[in-house]
Amino acid sequence: MTGKGAPGGLSAPLRHAAFRRIWLASLFSNFGLLINGVGAGWAMTTMSGRAQDVALVQTALMLPYMLFSMAAGAIADTYDRRRVALLMLAFTLVASAALALTDWRGWLTPTLLIAACFVIGTTNAMFGPSWQASVGEQVPAADLPSAVALNSVSYNIARSLGPAVGGAIVAAAGSVAAFAAMTFCYLPMVGAMVAWRRCADEPRLPPERIGWAIQSGVRYIVHSPPIRTVLLSCLTVGIAGGAVTSLMPLVSRDLLGGAAGTYGLLLGAFGVGAVLGAAMIGRMRRRLAPGSVLALNALVAGGAIGVVALSRLQPISLAALVVAGAAWMQLMTGFNVAIQTRAPRWVAGRALAGFQAAAAGGLAIGSLLWGAIAAALGTGTAFGLSGAALAACSLLAKAWPAEAEGAEPGDGAIASGDIAINLAITGRSGPVVVEVEHDVDPAGARAFYAAMIEVKRIRHRNGAYGWSLSRDIADERRWVERFTAPTWNDYLRQRDRMTQAEHAALSAAIEQGGGSGIVGVRRLLERPLGSVRWQAETPDRGLTLPVAAGTGP
Repeated sequence: MTGKGAPGGLSAPLRHAAFRRIWLASLFSNFGLLINGVGAGWAMTTMSGRAQDVALVQTALMLPYMLFSMAAGAIADTYDRRRVALLMLAFTLVASAALALTDWRGWLTPTLLIAACFVIGTTNAMFGPSWQASVGEQVPAADLPSAVALNSVSYNIARSLGPAVGGAIVAAAGSVAAFAAMTFCYLPMVGAMVAWRRCADEPRLPPERIGWAIQSGVRYIVHSPPIRTVLLSCLTVGIAGGAVTSLMPLVSRDLLGGAAGTYGLLLGAFGVGAVLGAAMIGRMRRRLAPGSVLALNALVAGGAIGVVALSRLQPISLAALVVAGAAWMQLMTGFNVAIQTRAPRWVAGRALAGFQAAAAGGLAIGSLLWGAIAAALGTGTAFGLSGAALAACSLLAKAWPAEAEGAEPGDGAIASGDIAINLAITGRSGPVVVEVEHDVDPAGARAFYAAMIEVKRIRHRNGAYGWSLSRDIADERRWVERFTAPTWNDYLRQRDRMTQAEHAALSAAIEQGGGSGIVGVRRLLERPLGSVRWQAETPDRGLTLPVAAGTGP
């Protein structure tokens, strides 16, 4: 579902039935995931107790997001997101039920626990991009930031109560009950996804192969400086703040002298703060620039974590974690919204997968780092250093890009015309070489050249290879832009992927040139020497095919 309009408040997306059902179901699944985390963390604390092993639980849950997120994003952009989500939910149910059975039968060991957490982390990593990218199909574009924030609120409402409930369950019935609770908590999400009737436009072109789709997503991120900056910032913040969740069992045991119940309360306080932080997101976005929001919340979160490191009193630690949770929520939601508003729909799943990988990878790396430091220097020292590192992340604000505009697809009004085809080509024919001839006033040549650097990024992130810009030595006004697509279908995808902002950048480059603009486009089917299609006995199938429509050179 897409559309324009004035943005509503935080609750505006709940007006839409599909989003409302899935959002309510996500509350239960998030409860289950957090209860499982409490059970796993405390089970490892009981079985081993070593700081490295306890931190490794968080790493096992988070590392799959870094390893498999891009593949998950490619699948989300290539196949039906609803079906992908249902398949991953089914795998999660099987994995959680197997973990509960293993613990119930007394077969659970630290190694099996880590393996089970890795499997559950993998299924959730594969589920995440399909679920998050589908938000844009459930609410209008104006409500998208609020919908993203609400999904974070769902997780943090669960975090405010789930850990405490998980601690109570573990204290009363052991970790096996926590693992079983996760299995039952995922059932409502399965029902909500089954009930959702996804309405998506039928693609004009066949889907990309998964390997190519992954490569396309990586290329888009590499050649999109704003997306790249957001992901690097998210990774850095995740590493710096990785001690918050991974070392919380040790904060409960070593700094406060508590047990599973105290551990649940600490995580619950962090979750309460996150919910409060979500309620302030709209106000913060209206009053401060994105970079200022990043700097402020990094400082606040770092300072609050430092208080936890120094405190030996439970009320002070709980209050500090409420503040840290509010700031952390605004940091992560800011990254998520930035990705969703900057990435066009064709690559939304892969861009969100990059965000997921950056966030989870940062937490996984941070968990290992701070776990090792805790083992060497103590829990309090590791927590304090994590807070200092997070506060230092406020320096990233200088690199934070402005709000994005024009991520919507381009329209036919900017089309360069239809494509005449007089060869018998198929979607797999290729490579296709495109030459775009520009008429440029010599007085505007330098400005045109500088503006075409952005056009180069656009071509590359939309799938082109071998981009070059040449000037005719016999005609100083003639410039030739040249790039290659692997196949005819890949070339058509490039044309479809052009967004309004990208069309505007191309138009600006043409305007900078001061000449007549694009005066010719040639599309050449490359025939490498030695091609089996051009042996002596092979006929030239120069048949006329229907005209293909498009939206750009």
